[in-house]
Amino acid sequence: MTGTPPLDGMRVVELSSFVATPLGGMTLAQLGADVIRVDQIGGGPDIDRWPLAPSGRSLYWAGLNKGKRSVTADLRSREGRELVAGLVAESGVVLTNAPPRQGLTCEELKAVRPDLVHVRLQGTRDGGNAVDYTVNAAMGFPLVTGPPGQETPVNHALPAWDVACGLYMAVGLLAAERHRLRTGEGQCLRVALYDVALATAGNLGHLAEAQLTRARPRLGNHLFGDFGRDFATADGRVMVAVLTARHWRDLVEATGVGEVAAALERAFGADFREAGDRYAYRDALGGVLGPWFSSRTCDQVGETLAKTSVLWSRYRDFAEVAAALHDEPLMGRLDQPGIGVHLAPGSPLRLGDASMPPVPAPTLGEHTDEVLRDVLSLSADRIAALRDAGTIR
Repeated sequence: MTGTPPLDGMRVVELSSFVATPLGGMTLAQLGADVIRVDQIGGGPDIDRWPLAPSGRSLYWAGLNKGKRSVTADLRSREGRELVAGLVAESGVVLTNAPPRQGLTCEELKAVRPDLVHVRLQGTRDGGNAVDYTVNAAMGFPLVTGPPGQETPVNHALPAWDVACGLYMAVGLLAAERHRLRTGEGQCLRVALYDVALATAGNLGHLAEAQLTRARPRLGNHLFGDFGRDFATADGRVMVAVLTARHWRDLVEATGVGEVAAALERAFGADFREAGDRYAYRDALGGVLGPWFSSRTCDQVGETLAKTSVLWSRYRDFAEVAAALHDEPLMGRLDQPGIGVHLAPGSPLRLGDASMPPVPAPTLGEHTDEVLRDVLSLSADRIAALRDAGTIR
């Protein structure tokens, strides 16, 4: 990317762990903000979170902290917390999911920086603990995931609520910063993981559906409300999704099942141009289409459907995705200290025709001296004394 990044000049102090808050901070860093992640000496609870590189270093930690600076301090000590409060006073923006510590609450920090923008992630609105796994269980999604007839819940591997929360935090921080630019007022902004999940379930209509009609059934890999499902091919499996009458027309023409589909319409009194009818008779339609897919390879399916509007994709595992990364423009070569050279994503936000390339994550505490010198103007002797006292490392 050329030119000045949009968040150049913004400095954010991040006190965080795990997914949501680090993702929020990295999103801001990839837009040009100077994000300083502050950890307890030795690292937070996510410092060695799996997956791990062959070296034993956390790929998870490195992946969520790209482009930041790292400071470590003894947050259990008064002097360590005072150092962090000084960084906040100079920076004016905090992003955190850390438990409140004496001297580092929003109210205490606003006493030294009245226009502070402070964004804090909570588990629940009342301050209770929650994580993605427990919030997801409470929202009903595991009970509509999986095949029909499944009695036990089915969790999924994607921490969807953490990801959504991290992006909500970044948006909330930027909204509060814009408010400060207009009015000079700071804000203590709160985001609850449970609230984000609840809002999403409501925004997607799941909660209104349960109140006004009936509970959503388990559908396996079928698309709710239209025709979409997985099909076995001669050498793998593909997902096909139909969302419009045009998609359906193109799928019928491409697979050559027009006469059979028309006969089914007459037999059922249905109109497959309508989403509801495609959904109602999804099993019959899948039975008609299945032989076309099973007699072709994934490449052959792709060659045919690529000429249509039909939405489809081959199922791939992570190893297959990783093997094809050289063809992905989002990915860039990253030499991560302690991990090695690999392809990693930059920012998915494209500004014009460019996006921010990946920048290595810091090693833990890598920038402690630099930040204390440049942001707090501490002398080399003062920094050495703090290190000797065990306040920093």
